[in-house]
Amino acid sequence: MLKYYRKNEFEAGTDEAGRGCLAGPVTAAAVILPSSFTEKSLNDSKKLSETIRNRLRPLIELRALSFSVAHIQTDVIDNINILNASILAMHKAINTLSSKPSFIIVDGNRFKPINEIPYECIIKGDSKFQSIAAASILAKTHRDAYMEKIHEEFPMYNWKQNKGYGTREHREAIMKYGITKYHRRSFKLKPDQLKLNL
Repeated sequence: MLKYYRKNEFEAGTDEAGRGCLAGPVTAAAVILPSSFTEKSLNDSKKLSETIRNRLRPLIELRALSFSVAHIQTDVIDNINILNASILAMHKAINTLSSKPSFIIVDGNRFKPINEIPYECIIKGDSKFQSIAAASILAKTHRDAYMEKIHEEFPMYNWKQNKGYGTREHREAIMKYGITKYHRRSFKLKPDQLKLNL
Protein backbone atom coordinates (compact mmCIF):
# COMPACT_ATOMS: atom_id res chain seq x y z
CA MET A 1 0.00 0.00 0.00
CA LEU A 2 1.34 3.43 -0.97
CA LYS A 3 2.19 6.06 1.63
CA TYR A 4 1.58 9.14 -0.52
CA TYR A 5 0.08 10.34 -3.78
CA ARG A 6 2.39 13.38 -3.67
CA LYS A 7 5.45 12.68 -1.57
CA ASN A 8 6.39 16.25 -0.67
CA GLU A 9 2.91 17.36 0.39
CA PHE A 10 1.30 17.41 3.86
CA GLU A 11 -1.31 14.98 2.60
CA ALA A 12 -4.65 14.01 4.13
CA GLY A 13 -6.70 11.00 3.06
CA THR A 14 -10.49 11.04 3.41
CA ASP A 15 -13.29 8.50 3.06
CA GLU A 16 -16.88 7.94 4.19
CA ALA A 17 -18.98 5.10 5.59
CA GLY A 18 -22.70 4.41 5.63
CA ARG A 19 -23.63 5.92 2.31
CA GLY A 20 -25.95 3.05 1.38
CA CYS A 21 -27.68 2.65 4.75
CA LEU A 22 -31.39 3.14 5.39
CA ALA A 23 -30.82 4.60 8.86
CA GLY A 24 -28.21 6.56 10.72
CA PRO A 25 -25.70 9.19 9.65
CA VAL A 26 -23.17 9.16 6.87
CA THR A 27 -19.78 9.38 8.55
CA ALA A 28 -16.46 10.57 7.17
CA ALA A 29 -12.92 10.68 8.46
CA ALA A 30 -9.80 12.55 7.41
CA VAL A 31 -6.35 11.32 8.40
CA ILE A 32 -2.81 12.63 8.06
CA LEU A 33 -0.26 9.89 8.71
CA PRO A 34 3.48 10.25 9.37
CA SER A 35 5.87 8.97 6.74
CA SER A 36 7.07 6.39 9.26
CA PHE A 37 3.63 4.76 9.54
CA THR A 38 3.52 1.11 8.56
CA GLU A 39 0.89 -1.49 9.38
CA LYS A 40 0.66 -4.72 7.40
CA SER A 41 -3.03 -5.30 8.10
CA LEU A 42 -4.09 -1.80 6.98
CA ASN A 43 -6.60 -2.05 4.12
CA ASP A 44 -9.97 -0.90 2.87
CA SER A 45 -12.26 -1.26 5.90
CA LYS A 46 -14.73 -3.36 3.88
CA LYS A 47 -12.03 -6.01 3.41
CA LEU A 48 -11.27 -6.27 7.13
CA SER A 49 -13.10 -8.09 9.90
CA GLU A 50 -14.74 -6.08 12.66
CA THR A 51 -12.10 -7.40 15.09
CA ILE A 52 -9.23 -6.12 12.95
CA ARG A 53 -10.93 -2.76 12.33
CA ASN A 54 -11.43 -2.29 16.06
CA ARG A 55 -7.80 -3.21 16.72
CA LEU A 56 -6.55 -0.72 14.11
CA ARG A 57 -8.72 2.21 15.21
CA PRO A 58 -6.78 3.14 18.39
CA LEU A 59 -3.46 2.47 16.64
CA ILE A 60 -4.36 4.90 13.84
CA GLU A 61 -5.68 7.51 16.27
CA LEU A 62 -2.53 7.26 18.40
CA ARG A 63 -0.03 7.45 15.54
CA ALA A 64 -1.74 9.85 13.14
CA LEU A 65 -0.35 13.37 12.92
CA SER A 66 -3.96 14.48 12.80
CA PHE A 67 -7.35 12.86 12.39
CA SER A 68 -10.98 13.89 12.54
CA VAL A 69 -14.36 12.18 12.21
CA ALA A 70 -17.67 13.82 11.28
CA HIS A 71 -21.28 12.59 11.21
CA ILE A 72 -23.95 14.11 8.94
CA GLN A 73 -27.41 13.25 10.22
CA THR A 74 -30.48 12.02 8.37
CA ASP A 75 -32.32 15.34 8.17
CA VAL A 76 -29.41 16.82 6.23
CA ILE A 77 -29.10 13.69 4.06
CA ASP A 78 -32.78 13.95 3.18
CA ASN A 79 -32.44 17.66 2.44
CA ILE A 80 -29.32 17.72 0.24
CA ASN A 81 -29.10 14.04 -0.91
CA ILE A 82 -26.61 11.36 0.08
CA LEU A 83 -23.85 12.32 -2.35
CA ASN A 84 -23.76 15.92 -1.16
CA ALA A 85 -24.05 14.76 2.46
CA SER A 86 -21.09 12.41 1.98
CA ILE A 87 -18.96 15.23 0.57
CA LEU A 88 -20.15 17.54 3.37
CA ALA A 89 -19.06 14.94 5.94
CA MET A 90 -15.59 14.77 4.35
CA HIS A 91 -15.39 18.58 4.29
CA LYS A 92 -16.35 18.74 7.95
CA ALA A 93 -13.72 16.14 8.87
CA ILE A 94 -11.04 18.00 6.89
CA ASN A 95 -12.02 21.34 8.43
CA THR A 96 -11.66 19.95 11.96
CA LEU A 97 -8.18 18.47 11.50
CA SER A 98 -5.74 20.00 13.96
CA SER A 99 -3.35 20.74 11.06
CA LYS A 100 -4.37 22.01 7.63
CA PRO A 101 -3.29 19.66 4.83
CA SER A 102 -1.63 20.98 1.67
CA PHE A 103 -3.11 18.20 -0.46
CA ILE A 104 -6.12 15.86 -0.15
CA ILE A 105 -6.66 12.41 -1.59
CA VAL A 106 -10.28 11.27 -1.73
CA ASP A 107 -11.71 7.78 -2.09
CA GLY A 108 -14.04 7.57 -5.08
CA ASN A 109 -14.68 9.83 -8.05
CA ARG A 110 -16.74 12.73 -6.67
CA PHE A 111 -15.65 15.63 -4.47
CA LYS A 112 -15.97 19.42 -4.25
CA PRO A 113 -13.18 21.93 -3.65
CA ILE A 114 -12.53 22.97 -0.06
CA ASN A 115 -10.47 25.92 1.20
CA GLU A 116 -8.58 26.10 -2.11
CA ILE A 117 -6.68 22.92 -1.17
CA PRO A 118 -5.73 20.85 -4.24
CA TYR A 119 -7.09 17.31 -4.28
CA GLU A 120 -7.24 14.11 -6.26
CA CYS A 121 -10.11 11.60 -6.42
CA ILE A 122 -8.91 8.00 -6.52
CA ILE A 123 -11.24 5.11 -7.34
CA LYS A 124 -10.68 2.31 -4.82
CA GLY A 125 -8.23 4.62 -3.06
CA ASP A 126 -8.97 2.90 0.25
CA SER A 127 -7.14 -0.18 -1.03
CA LYS A 128 -4.26 1.80 -2.57
CA PHE A 129 -3.19 4.54 -0.12
CA GLN A 130 -2.54 4.27 3.62
CA SER A 131 -4.19 7.52 4.64
CA ILE A 132 -7.42 6.74 2.78
CA ALA A 133 -7.47 3.21 4.21
CA ALA A 134 -6.96 4.66 7.69
CA ALA A 135 -9.79 7.14 7.08
CA SER A 136 -12.07 4.32 5.91
CA ILE A 137 -11.37 2.39 9.12
CA LEU A 138 -12.04 5.39 11.37
CA ALA A 139 -15.22 6.31 9.51
CA LYS A 140 -16.51 2.74 9.68
CA THR A 141 -15.65 2.09 13.34
CA HIS A 142 -16.97 5.43 14.57
CA ARG A 143 -20.18 4.98 12.61
CA ASP A 144 -20.62 1.41 13.85
CA ALA A 145 -20.20 2.63 17.43
CA TYR A 146 -22.84 5.29 16.81
CA MET A 147 -25.28 2.70 15.43
CA GLU A 148 -24.67 0.41 18.40
CA LYS A 149 -25.49 3.32 20.71
CA ILE A 150 -28.80 4.21 19.04
CA HIS A 151 -29.65 0.49 18.85
CA GLU A 152 -30.38 0.74 22.58
CA GLU A 153 -33.09 3.30 21.81
CA PHE A 154 -34.72 1.22 19.04
CA PRO A 155 -33.59 -2.42 19.54
CA MET A 156 -36.33 -3.83 17.29
CA TYR A 157 -34.37 -2.81 14.16
CA ASN A 158 -31.21 -4.64 15.33
CA TRP A 159 -28.88 -1.83 14.28
CA LYS A 160 -26.25 -3.35 16.54
CA GLN A 161 -25.98 -6.11 13.95
CA ASN A 162 -26.97 -4.57 10.61
CA LYS A 163 -25.63 -1.04 11.31
CA GLY A 164 -28.59 0.48 9.46
CA TYR A 165 -28.09 -1.34 6.16
CA GLY A 166 -31.13 -2.62 4.29
CA THR A 167 -31.05 -6.23 5.39
CA ARG A 168 -34.20 -8.29 5.11
CA GLU A 169 -34.56 -8.20 8.91
CA HIS A 170 -34.26 -4.41 8.96
CA ARG A 171 -36.81 -3.92 6.17
CA GLU A 172 -39.24 -6.31 7.86
CA ALA A 173 -38.88 -4.33 11.10
CA ILE A 174 -39.68 -1.12 9.18
CA MET A 175 -42.83 -2.78 7.81
CA LYS A 176 -43.83 -3.90 11.31
CA TYR A 177 -42.85 -0.89 13.45
CA GLY A 178 -42.64 1.99 10.98
CA ILE A 179 -39.78 4.43 10.72
CA THR A 180 -37.83 6.37 13.35
CA LYS A 181 -36.13 9.75 13.50
CA TYR A 182 -32.94 7.98 12.40
CA HIS A 183 -34.36 6.61 9.14
CA ARG A 184 -33.62 8.34 5.83
CA ARG A 185 -37.00 9.32 4.47
CA SER A 186 -35.56 10.08 1.02
CA PHE A 187 -34.46 6.45 0.69
CA LYS A 188 -36.61 3.55 -0.45
CA LEU A 189 -37.31 2.01 2.94
CA LYS A 190 -40.02 -0.51 2.06
CA PRO A 191 -40.10 -3.20 -0.63
CA ASP A 192 -42.27 -2.65 -3.69
CA GLN A 193 -45.93 -3.26 -3.16
CA LEU A 194 -46.87 -6.71 -4.36
CA LYS A 195 -48.55 -6.69 -7.74
CA LEU A 196 -51.72 -8.69 -8.22
CA ASN A 197 -51.67 -11.28 -10.97
CA LEU A 198 -55.13 -10.88 -12.53
